Amino acid sequence: MEYTPVYDFVTIATLIGSGFLGAFIDAAVGGGGLITVPALMTLGMPMPMLLGTNKFSASCGAVTSFLSFWRAGKVAKSSFPLMALAFFGSMAGVGCVYLLPEKILKSIIVVALVCVAIYTFFRKDWGDHPTKEKMGTGAVVAAALMAIALGFYDGFFGPGTGSFLIFGFLFLGFDFVTAAGNAKALNFASNIGAFVAFGCGGSVIWGYGLFMAPAMILGAFCGSRLAIKKGAAYVRPLFLIVTTILIGKQVGEIFVK
Repeated sequence: MEYTPVYDFVTIATLIGSGFLGAFIDAAVGGGGLITVPALMTLGMPMPMLLGTNKFSASCGAVTSFLSFWRAGKVAKSSFPLMALAFFGSMAGVGCVYLLPEKILKSIIVVALVCVAIYTFFRKDWGDHPTKEKMGTGAVVAAALMAIALGFYDGFFGPGTGSFLIFGFLFLGFDFVTAAGNAKALNFASNIGAFVAFGCGGSVIWGYGLFMAPAMILGAFCGSRLAIKKGAAYVRPLFLIVTTILIGKQVGEIFVK
């Protein structure tokens, strides 16, 4: 697996521009990979290197988002143990062989995303205010299973992880902004886990990642601050827009292949 990085103006502009915009959107509702992965694909690198480089820079943006939400009091203490589960789940996902054919897996994801979008659309006031102040035992168990499963999913496939995490935390009784904050905590951990696994396999182009990382840190800072300031009125419609785009992307790939 050989690839020679090129550092011309177009390449650097692609790395910085896609990094900022992807992290800006990802900070609030996830889905930043919709921008960064296609941008990296235009550079012609092998897929493992593409994913590894993306996970490295995405980890930098994710830690910025996580810290912004945490400092604003939008991350529950109960999410910290869940981060460890997401971390190890993601590492396992990277090293795992696909259990299902890719086309079948994408079909399942499309159905799940459609259900998420429909439910969120018709629950007009869902996530405006928290419905639970403390998670019970059942909710803790559900959160732990979610952390492992979505961490694993993020490691070996990825699209929609942020949306699924937010949806999960909404079901656990959080408001939209706090759900986004807790989702970023787990997504940060799963990004780090995948990055470590890809890095150990030599699948990170450090030069590209180092151009993208500062842009993603800035994008994540701006995106998370806007989400915290504007609240559910901003996060909810953006969540629906990104989820709809994710559905369209997955449906398109199913029929193209």
